[in-house]
Amino acid sequence: MAPGSDRNPIIIGGLPSQVPDFDPEETQEWLDSLDAAVDERGRERARYLMLRLIERAREKRVAVPEMRSSDYVNTIATKDEPFFPGNEEIERKVLNATRWNAAVMVSRAQRPGIGVGGHIATFASSASLYDVGFNHFFRGKDEGDGGDQIFFQGHASPGIYARAYLLDRLNDTQLDGFRQERSKFPNGLSSYPHPRLMPDFWEFPTVSMGLGPLGAIYQARMNRYMEARGIADTSKSHVWAFLGDGEMDEVESLGQLSIAAREGLDNLTFVVNCNLQRLDGPVRGNGKIIQELESIFRGNGWNVIKLIWDRSWDPLLAQDRDGILVNKLNTTPDGQFQTYATETGGYIRDHFFGDDHRLRAMVEGMSDQQVLHLGRGGHDHKKIYAAYAAAKAHAGQPTVILAQTVKGWTLGPNFEGRNATHQMKKLTVDDLKRFRDRLHIPVTDRQLEDGLPPYYHPGRNSEEIQYMHDRRSALGGYVPTRVVRAKPLVLPDDKTYAAAKKGSGQQSIATTMAFVRILKDLMRDKEIGKRFVLIAPDEYRTFGMDAFFPSAKIYNPLGQQYEAVDRELLLAYKESPTGQMLHDGISEAGCTASLIAAGSAYATHGEPLIPVYVFYSMFGFQRTGDQFWQMADQLARGFVLGATAGRTTLTGEGLQHADGHSHLLASTNPACIAYDPAFGFEIAHIVKDGLRRMYGPAAEDVFYYLTVYNEPIQHPAEPTDVDVEGILAGLHRFKPAEGGAIPAQIMASGVAVPWAIEAQRILAEEWNVRADVWSATSWTELRREAVAVEERNLLHPDEEQLVPYVTRKLQGAEGPFVAVSDWMRAVPDQISRWVPGTYTSLGADGFGFADTRGAARRYFHIDAQSIVLSVLTELARAGKVDRSALKQAVDRYQLLDVAAADPGAAGGDA
Repeated sequence: MAPGSDRNPIIIGGLPSQVPDFDPEETQEWLDSLDAAVDERGRERARYLMLRLIERAREKRVAVPEMRSSDYVNTIATKDEPFFPGNEEIERKVLNATRWNAAVMVSRAQRPGIGVGGHIATFASSASLYDVGFNHFFRGKDEGDGGDQIFFQGHASPGIYARAYLLDRLNDTQLDGFRQERSKFPNGLSSYPHPRLMPDFWEFPTVSMGLGPLGAIYQARMNRYMEARGIADTSKSHVWAFLGDGEMDEVESLGQLSIAAREGLDNLTFVVNCNLQRLDGPVRGNGKIIQELESIFRGNGWNVIKLIWDRSWDPLLAQDRDGILVNKLNTTPDGQFQTYATETGGYIRDHFFGDDHRLRAMVEGMSDQQVLHLGRGGHDHKKIYAAYAAAKAHAGQPTVILAQTVKGWTLGPNFEGRNATHQMKKLTVDDLKRFRDRLHIPVTDRQLEDGLPPYYHPGRNSEEIQYMHDRRSALGGYVPTRVVRAKPLVLPDDKTYAAAKKGSGQQSIATTMAFVRILKDLMRDKEIGKRFVLIAPDEYRTFGMDAFFPSAKIYNPLGQQYEAVDRELLLAYKESPTGQMLHDGISEAGCTASLIAAGSAYATHGEPLIPVYVFYSMFGFQRTGDQFWQMADQLARGFVLGATAGRTTLTGEGLQHADGHSHLLASTNPACIAYDPAFGFEIAHIVKDGLRRMYGPAAEDVFYYLTVYNEPIQHPAEPTDVDVEGILAGLHRFKPAEGGAIPAQIMASGVAVPWAIEAQRILAEEWNVRADVWSATSWTELRREAVAVEERNLLHPDEEQLVPYVTRKLQGAEGPFVAVSDWMRAVPDQISRWVPGTYTSLGADGFGFADTRGAARRYFHIDAQSIVLSVLTELARAGKVDRSALKQAVDRYQLLDVAAADPGAAGGDA
C-alpha cells in the first residue's frame, strides 16, 4: 500500500496556464524540436515521441496532465510482458474441459420436462479470464485468513460450477440439478451466485447487475477499515470483480468509482469482460465501449489496463511504422468488430485490411485462416497473466482491466458474436459436434446423438486434474468457498440497557435519541464496543450522532489534514485513520454497500462486525431495496435504522421525505426483522434480542430494521410487569383501561402510541368507553408467525391445529379493535385476518406534505380525536353506542377542519 502522499494528490494534472516562463529561450528550443519532428517525420512520429516523453515524465514523478484515453491497443507492450509461469498446454486442456461441461450442463438443463435453461455465452467469452485467475492469482482461505474476495459475474456461474466439477467439489448429479434448487434438493445448484442458497460455496451475490461493482469497491474499503482498526489482518486480501461491459451502463457500476481512487484502494481490481454485447445487441455499436470506459475510469483516478489483442497481432503491430494499423483499430466501431467475429478470414481481409495498400501488405503472407484467428486479448492466457500481474503490482490506485473478448467464444458459428447469443440455451447435435471438435473432447458422435450430451472428466489422476489441484494448493485452497470461522460474541448484560429502561423522566426525547443513548452504552462495552460500525449518509448530526465524533471519530485513511472549522466546539468534526464511523457522503447506495461488507465480515474474514446504518427511512428500502435483497442473499447481519420515520412526523420536508410505507417494503424481505417501537425500553429489549439472534451462540442470518422518529416525547419507565415476550413477538398491552364501562381495544405502533393513549383518556372521560392500549412493536413479525402457523396446519391436518400468537394474545380482549400508525393502513392490515373480533385500521394513505404534525394527522384522520371517532364508529355498528354520538364527535373535535387541529410538538430532528 503506497503512502498517503503518493496515493491521493489533490491536483492530478493540469496545464500551467498562469505560471510565468522563467526561461523562454529553453522553452522555444523544445517547441522548435517538436515542430521539426512534425515537419521531418510526420505527425504520427511526433505523437509517438510526445507519448514517450509523457511516459518518462511519469517515471520521474513529474506531474503531467492525465490522458483520458489511449490508442486501441494493449496497455502492456509485448516487451514488458512478464514470464508466464504456467503450463499453457495443460491449462488449455483444463479450460476446454471446463468450457464443455459448462455448455453441456446448461444444455441438459433445457431438456424436455425441465426446461430451466441457463446462460452459456457469457462464460464462453470470459473463461480464460477466470482460468488465469484460478491458476495463478485467486487466494483461498486455507491459510486462515479471508483469502481474496471474488465477485463472479452472475451469468458466468455455469463455468464456475463446471470447474468445481473437475476438482471433485461437485458431481454429475449436482450439475444435473442446475436451477432445480428444490426439486433436486440437496443436489440442486442455484442459478447464479447465491450464498443463501449455497452457503458453503458462494460468497457474493452479483447477478443483480451493478451491485457487484458497487459491492466490490466497498468490500475493498472494508478490508482496509478492518486492518486500520486492528480487527483483522487483511493485507493479503485482494478484491476481484468480474463485470460485463453492458453491465457498466448501470449507474451503480460507475457511481462510486471516485471513492476507490480517493482512498487509494490498490487492493481492488475490476476485470470488465468487453465482449461488446449487451443481452440483446451491441453495447456501443457506433462507438467504442473500451475507449469510453477507459476515459471514465481514468477520469475517476483509476489505473487502466487495456487488454484488447492476443499475441497473433504482435507481429503486425511491430511493423506498423506509419501508425496506419493503430489508426484503423482506433476508428473501427464496435459493431463492426462484432461483425468480424462472425465472418470469414476473407471478409476480414477485404473489409478491415483492404482499405489501404499498407494494411493489405501486412497480411499478404497470411492465409485467410490465419487472418480469421487474429484474436482478442481476453482469450490469451499470457496476455491475461501480464495484465493481472501488473494490476497486483500497481500501488496507490485501484485498477480496471478492460479485456476484449467474443461473446459465445468457441461455441460455434451459431453462437459466436450473435446478438441473440445471450438467450441461447441449447446446442443442437451439430453444434455439439463442432464444439467437441474445436475443444478436442473425447466424446463420440453416438454419445451426442443418443440422449443427453455427456459431461467430460479426464480422470482424477490425469495430469491436468493434478495440475489444477496443485495450483489451488499453492494458492491457499479452493475458490469460491464460503467459510464461517467467527465465534459467538460475549454480549453485554442487562446493566447496559438499564438507562433506557428508566425512561426519560421529564425530558422529552425522540426514539432516535433513545436508540443513540443505548448505542453509546453498547459502544463502551469492552467485549463488543469496538466491533460497532456506524454508517450514515451525511446525516450524523441530523440523527443526534455527532456526540460520537470526538470519541469514535470518522474513518479516513488519510486522517484529518486540515483544521476543522468547528474545532473549538465540543462535538467537532474529527477524522482519523482508525476512526469507527463511516461517513460515506450523500450516497445511500454506498452506505448500504458498507453495511453489507461489514455485516458479512463474520464470514469473509472470520471477525464479526456490528454495523449500525442510520438513514432517512424514506430513502432506505425504497431507494436501495435491491441492495437489501443482496444483503439477505449474502447472509449479512446488522442493524438498519429508518430514522425520521412516519408520514406525518418529519414536518416541513414534504412529499418525498414522508415515509408511510417502508415497513411494507421491509416485510417483503424474508431476512429482515422489522420493528416499529414506541419507547426506549422497547428498543432496549429489541436491540438486546437482536444482538443475541445475530451474534450469539445460535447466530441467525437475519438483519434488524427499526423505525425511529424525530418527535420528542416523554418515555415512560419500563413497567414492573413488562411483557418482554410480547415486545419481541410484536404485541404487548402497554396501558390497560382505567375508566369507562364499554370495552374496546386500541392497537398502535411507534409514534402513534401516544395518540392512542390520549384517545384512551378521551374515550373514558367523555364517552364512557374502557379502551386498552396495545403497543404493536411489529406488525410484520406478527403476520409472519401467523402465516407460518397456517402453513404448518395446512400440511398437518391430522395433528393439533396451532393458533397464531396474535390470536392467542388478543383472546379474551373484548373488541372492537382499532389499529393506528403513522404508516399507510396496509401496514397494520397485515394482521387483520387473525384478530379475534371486529378489526379496522387508520393510516396515512396518500402522499405526504409539509405542514404541522397536528394538521397532517388531522388530514389523514390518525390523530387522537380521529381514533376516538373510529372506536365510537365500531361500537355504534355493534349497537353499543348510539349513532348520534358519531356526528357529535365530528363536530366537537372539528374533524373536518384540518386547521383546527392542535399543531403539536415542533422540531426535534433527532
